[in-house]
Amino acid sequence: MPVLRASPPVFAILSALVEEYAGLHYSVSDQEIFIDRVASRALEIGFDSLLDYYYFLRYDPGGRAELEKLVESLVVGETFFFREVEPLRVIASQIVPQLIERGIRPRIWSAACASGEEPLTLAMLLAEEKLLYKVDILATDISARSLARAQAGRFGRRALRDPPDAALANRWIKEDPSGALTVSNELIAAIEWRRLNLCDPLETARAGPCDMILCRNVLIYFSDQTLVRVLGNLSRALAPEGALFVGVSESLLRFGTFFSCEERNHVFIYRKIA
Repeated sequence: MPVLRASPPVFAILSALVEEYAGLHYSVSDQEIFIDRVASRALEIGFDSLLDYYYFLRYDPGGRAELEKLVESLVVGETFFFREVEPLRVIASQIVPQLIERGIRPRIWSAACASGEEPLTLAMLLAEEKLLYKVDILATDISARSLARAQAGRFGRRALRDPPDAALANRWIKEDPSGALTVSNELIAAIEWRRLNLCDPLETARAGPCDMILCRNVLIYFSDQTLVRVLGNLSRALAPEGALFVGVSESLLRFGTFFSCEERNHVFIYRKIA
């Protein structure tokens, strides 16, 4: 198999195109792994030049569909059930009941959900509170392949790593003799699954208005410029005083335009500024 190489200018225009479309930022230190994956995809569909592949992606009528497939090959979607679970507990046991008491049917969006472990965990917690059918849950990702895995409901053993509540996990997740995990169809059916690009303002607008958005452990992959754009999209998708949850290693304090910050049970919540 031929080896495709990229000069610094070709890396620059290819990585800029990917960032423009999907928000994924690749620095010069990421060049080798980025080009390896792009070259693999280019060779797979018959290109022997990465510059020609770039022109196809940028200008050909079929370029947008191929760009989506390229992003599929670049996205790393590893996650697991009950990851950073405390914010999900706060949502299920505190925020959702409070909204329901006010006559609101809460809409919760799990953005960039990868293969779905986050929204499925939230659905378990809501079901335990007898609230699953009193909310609307939207789960989205840029990867159609990851969403298909989520809806199939079958996961590898690593998707369940020392759950904090084994009894809860066992009620909703079953392990077969091969070690594969199967999630209850009830949880999968309670969630609306949709492919969505966080960088697209029209797509994000159609996700709202949401009372809560979970966008965790994805913002770290964006440049500051893209992050500001995505935060604007998320803010517009939130209802007035809606809440945004990000990963524990992520902070929005230096981006004070869109949100104010509050703390509840050691969980940081970013409220939309009216």
